[in-house]
Amino acid sequence: MAVKTGDWVHGAWQLGRFAWRSTRHRRTLAPTLVRDSVSVVQHIREGRFQRSLALIAAFAGLLGGVEVTSEHYRGSYGQRVMYTPVILGPLLGIAGVLGAINRRAARTLLPLASCLMLGDGVLGFFFHIRGVARKPGGWRIPVFNIVMGPPLFAPLLLGIGGFLGIIASLLRREDDPIHELAWGTRWHRRPAWVEALPRRLTREGFVVGQDIREGRFQRILAGATALSALLNGAEALYSHYKNRFSYRIQWSPILLSPAIIAAGLGAIWSKQVARTWLPIVSALALLDGAVGFGYHLRGGLRHHPGGIKQPLHMVMYGPPLFAPLLYAATGFIGLLASLLRRAD
Repeated sequence: MAVKTGDWVHGAWQLGRFAWRSTRHRRTLAPTLVRDSVSVVQHIREGRFQRSLALIAAFAGLLGGVEVTSEHYRGSYGQRVMYTPVILGPLLGIAGVLGAINRRAARTLLPLASCLMLGDGVLGFFFHIRGVARKPGGWRIPVFNIVMGPPLFAPLLLGIGGFLGIIASLLRREDDPIHELAWGTRWHRRPAWVEALPRRLTREGFVVGQDIREGRFQRILAGATALSALLNGAEALYSHYKNRFSYRIQWSPILLSPAIIAAGLGAIWSKQVARTWLPIVSALALLDGAVGFGYHLRGGLRHHPGGIKQPLHMVMYGPPLFAPLLYAATGFIGLLASLLRRAD
């Protein structure tokens, strides 16, 4: 059937009209996105992002719980203590979601679950040290037994979610007034768990808590970024060494981690480093974690029977699927630190 000239003209006119509307929409959308991004940055600098950080802590706790579940499943849950992170990971996830919804849950349940997760990570670290010591030769053959034994620093990585949860419990919420800063106001009451601390620690904690509520804890988060990069880099070296570095990209987190550590430590002493180098290397860590997640997912789909048809088998016996996302969490902490203010 022949197409009339009028149909072509009408179609071109409709296409042009759609393109013009899209351009006009983009012109109105761009300022809105800019205003929203500026508002988010302002909230972070003022310490008013409790809901957002509580959700991120919940996500980190769930990721850590899934990773530990698969690793301990391979170890056949030889000891009952291996069940604790399997329980505490979802608990932190629930506490984080409730903390984002409810102010009281953010002050009570969230810090409790976060402290339990942190304590469990330290306890697991000592159990993993003991596991290496029980290998033939123990610590007299450190390289061999560390590689063949339990992942040494993996339990401490569980503390990322717990650390973020504790920070979130001390922050203000996004809808709190700017001028309401001190404890005891109707917007931010002093947490009950802080009152339970000894008096000397309470005085110290009051100063730190006040800095956190005002968004003035850049040094603390920069140090946490450096520590997280150290732990994640060590775990990447452990995992990729066992895989014999089959792909060159497996070197990326190991080579990037020293740069993040240097930037995080440098940001503790230098405001300029916190504003320049720290966000750059943190963004690279986020990108590297996302790429690593894609590679781990591809490895599970390609090299394990059933692939996507048997997701549970793929997660349990394939490459650690969510480990790269924990590395990306290091980048997130670094970016967050670069946006905060300093205590001085």
